[in-house]
Amino acid sequence: MPSDQPSVTKKPHYCLYMDESASLLALFTSSFLAATLLPGGSEAVLVGVLIAYPDLFWPALNVATLGNTLGGLSSYVIGRFLPDEQALSKKLGRHVHGLEWTRRRGAPILFLSWLPLIGDILCVAAGWLRINWASAAFFIAIGKFARYWVIAAAIS
Repeated sequence: MPSDQPSVTKKPHYCLYMDESASLLALFTSSFLAATLLPGGSEAVLVGVLIAYPDLFWPALNVATLGNTLGGLSSYVIGRFLPDEQALSKKLGRHVHGLEWTRRRGAPILFLSWLPLIGDILCVAAGWLRINWASAAFFIAIGKFARYWVIAAAIS
């Protein structure tokens, strides 16, 4: 005998705690903080959002990329506030090889900003070296997007 009540699709238990908007907000926050000097695992949050809401593939990918790019740019801004290059070079003497390497490669090296630890240092160094912020933002975003896309595609 058919029921007059509408059928309710049951969501898995992990979907009961956050709706789509809250999941994307948590993903943005996690992605932003993970790109700063604070430790974090935004990849796990991305995977969780995509498992819970597979239809959010592109919104989740875009939100994670935006949050992580803005976090990387916050490290860039921190670098802008460091002492100028001549003062620091005097103090460090010959220990500036990493900075010279970054200077020679310019903004495209920020494609590697997705790498743990090294990426944070690259973003700070780019700010300190006064690399053009728009170019820095572009290469940071491309690197972050590529990493998140690989992760998202692997689980989809």
